[in-house]
Amino acid sequence: MDVELLAKEVTSIVKSGCSVKSIAVEPGRYVVADTTVLVTKVVDVKETPEKRFVGVDAGFNTLIRPSFYGSHHHVVVANKFGMPGEITYDVVGPICESGDFIAKDRLLPKVFEGDIIAVYDAGAYGFAMSSQYNSRPRCAEVLVKEGSASIIRERESLEDILRHQRMPSRLMI
Repeated sequence: MDVELLAKEVTSIVKSGCSVKSIAVEPGRYVVADTTVLVTKVVDVKETPEKRFVGVDAGFNTLIRPSFYGSHHHVVVANKFGMPGEITYDVVGPICESGDFIAKDRLLPKVFEGDIIAVYDAGAYGFAMSSQYNSRPRCAEVLVKEGSASIIRERESLEDILRHQRMPSRLMI
């Protein structure tokens, strides 16, 4: 998006007789989306007569936008960065739901268990829209700046999820 052009167009509309005296813009996704990468590990590679699948340890509970909105996120095999694509895969999560996918029909280098997949543009509501669906803990968040990494949100554990759950004694056998 050309922010300068957008500002000029909005300003010209306001100046051409609109009674609005000021406008505040919250650029949200424009500022954050391109700054965030979801990093996930390949846990399975499966081939059927119709398709090839790369199973990763992040699912739609981690990044729901592809399933929910049909959003397109660029996907690369991070440990094979720069290698040409050879095989078309669907990148899917571990939840076993039809909507549990990160990307469909992506040309990638040959993928193996243990490879690292990077999903670009995962910011702007990625964590805010994540969930503990199927009792899956939410991932950690790491801030990287000028070659230095800091954990800014710890990975949840199953204990974190269960901490506030209570079983009524009347249901105990």
